[in-house]
Amino acid sequence: MVNKEMRIWGEDGRSSARGKHRPHKFQLVGLVVGIVLLIGCFIASITWGAADVNPSTVWQALTAFDGSTNHLIITNVRLPRALVALLVGAALAVAGALMQGLTRNPLADPGILGISAGAALAVVLSTFFLGTVSVQVQAWVAFAGGAIAAISVYLLGSVGRSGSTPLKLILAGSVLSYLLFSLTTGTLILSQRTLDEVRFWLAGSVAGRDLNVLLQILPYLLVGFILAFGMGKQITALTLGEDVAKGLGLQTGWIKAIAAMVVVLLAGSAVALAGPIGFIGLVVPHMVRFWVGVDYRWLLPHAAVWGAILLSLADLAARLVIKPQELPVGIMTALVGAPFFIYLARSQVKR
Repeated sequence: MVNKEMRIWGEDGRSSARGKHRPHKFQLVGLVVGIVLLIGCFIASITWGAADVNPSTVWQALTAFDGSTNHLIITNVRLPRALVALLVGAALAVAGALMQGLTRNPLADPGILGISAGAALAVVLSTFFLGTVSVQVQAWVAFAGGAIAAISVYLLGSVGRSGSTPLKLILAGSVLSYLLFSLTTGTLILSQRTLDEVRFWLAGSVAGRDLNVLLQILPYLLVGFILAFGMGKQITALTLGEDVAKGLGLQTGWIKAIAAMVVVLLAGSAVALAGPIGFIGLVVPHMVRFWVGVDYRWLLPHAAVWGAILLSLADLAARLVIKPQELPVGIMTALVGAPFFIYLARSQVKR
């Protein structure tokens, strides 16, 4: 998969014609299959856990709630958790796909380029100085932290005569991420209260969020998804090179600015809901691009569906692997994503 992916992107980070086109029927069937699998993952996420529940009980809880313990578990714990996993996975995958297309960098990801680390530090600092804040305030703080981190990475990666290159952006993002995580750790050492409030969240977790919290973040996610899906044609043109995009009459400066805003909106919302979950935005676009191609009008919807599936499966595994206890979902995504990133990075270095 990776070798084919490298051929698609080309040696200079631009997408080549190979692998670009797929029959629309093939893409549509793939999207339908993904949606069916997503529904199955959603049902499994509500049904399985520390205490397994019959699917009939799930249906009764959603249609004829009676206040019983099982119904309360389903509506107050399982359902919000499943929805958060779906939305966060989709947001991170779409943000990662946009970043890869925007920078023409197959290694781009909200976590690797420092956006998640910046958002996490901003949330921790707000908790440290202000105490417990509302979810909406937390979201805006995460947006600001992610935006500052993204701008910093771009400026650091643009230093030198060659300007910004994929390798320089990755190095700048890695260095800045380590710095931000170090500052986050230092802040937590200074305040046991802050550590107690964000400890599990910092490892990446979709647990403990109710529907009210989700509804407060949902408008930001919806705006991000709508803008992202509406930019598919423009991002596809950018992957062919800025000169080509300008030749097609596109205002590349505005497109990049809006796409960057969408990335921060989606990644910041995901961090506000579930903490810094890594590698979803890196792995999913490559998986999707393998069978969809590089047409972002199809790639982004597929990425949203499969990002939701991957994070739902990771959360399900985190609940079942040491049942009845559970692991933070960020650990499960790292187990899958870290080897993939190493393999992908080695392939890039060889080229």
